[in-house]
Amino acid sequence: MSSRRSFFETMASLPLFASKSSAVKLKTPDYFKELGVKPFINAAGTYTTLTASLMSQETMDAMEYASKHFVNLMKLQDAVGAKIAGLCGSEAAMVTSGASGALTVGTAGCITGTDNKAILQLPDLTGLKNEVLVQKSHRYGYDHAVRACGVKMVEIETEEDFHRLAGPRTAMALFFNDNGAKGKIDSKGWVRLGKQHGIPTFNDASADALPVERLSLYTKMGFDLVTFSGGKGICAPQSTGFLLGRKDLIEAARLNTSPYSDSIARGMKVNKEEMVGALVALESYMKRDHEAVNKEWDRRVETIRKVAGKYPTVSSKVDVPEIANHTPHLKMSWDQSKIKLSPLDVKKILFESEPSIEVTPSTSKDELVVTVWMLKPGEAEVVARRIGEVLKAAVA
Repeated sequence: MSSRRSFFETMASLPLFASKSSAVKLKTPDYFKELGVKPFINAAGTYTTLTASLMSQETMDAMEYASKHFVNLMKLQDAVGAKIAGLCGSEAAMVTSGASGALTVGTAGCITGTDNKAILQLPDLTGLKNEVLVQKSHRYGYDHAVRACGVKMVEIETEEDFHRLAGPRTAMALFFNDNGAKGKIDSKGWVRLGKQHGIPTFNDASADALPVERLSLYTKMGFDLVTFSGGKGICAPQSTGFLLGRKDLIEAARLNTSPYSDSIARGMKVNKEEMVGALVALESYMKRDHEAVNKEWDRRVETIRKVAGKYPTVSSKVDVPEIANHTPHLKMSWDQSKIKLSPLDVKKILFESEPSIEVTPSTSKDELVVTVWMLKPGEAEVVARRIGEVLKAAVA
């Protein structure tokens, strides 16, 4: 039979009983190495497939704190939502399972309101509003999250189309912010048309939290719902998003997801750690010295640009997208008869070398594109050095 001493020694080895001093002595395992997964320097950006952004220690501390306590999840969402709404200047807000989750629960809320019978019925839309208006130029892969509610996407191109096709079956009008300039109806016009017909307008601004003023811009403009990704520029948990907007629609959206078990988005749950972490990340993002951050990004770009420019025929330009991912993109090109590698060749070499470096996945055969906003301190110099070494070795 085990002695009293051996029992307590065994219990002390378990997480809930481990002492603070023993926990401090433990060395964190190299989990990725054990799993055979290779980390890399992120000179690409906040792509989901590349795990987007990194959370700050402040955010991680908040999540760890939340992990050690039990609370009522609905009351926590109430409190966190109220804080987020206050920060972003909206009537109400909630933390969602990414911006994609926000699209689903927001759409569901526009269809059902707070009608419990309708909530239980989704995605069967018999007798319910079942159409979403969208500009043809605003169709994109992520509208699958809207279609998950069972709706029909009704494509339009002009204001006349909006007036003609809006009706009693229209649940919502979707606007894809990054494609704003591609459509014949701009954001202000979209809001105006929605108001005229009494149709909620939803702006997917998932990658558009830069500059920080945009967090309040679109609800002030009059959009009834707006979503931003948590795991991009805000550096919240990658699995979170923010849904902002009208109080009644946020209430309806919440009824269509976890913890309500019989709802279309029950699987899109957000845990207490993510809610608290998202809030803390947002607060930190809004307090950040954005001018200083922008100067640092410019310095990093110039560091890489200066080194690459030493090699024959290499030219570069800096592009800052107007809407999504509003941050410097350094685009480099060269005469491939002078440097015997294509940008795709360089991309492959950078990734396969040590340290591994990812550049923008959209790199073409003519341009090597890097971004610097997800780099850790000192990594811009590493990226510059490695690009220089690869180009130097390929000079004809």
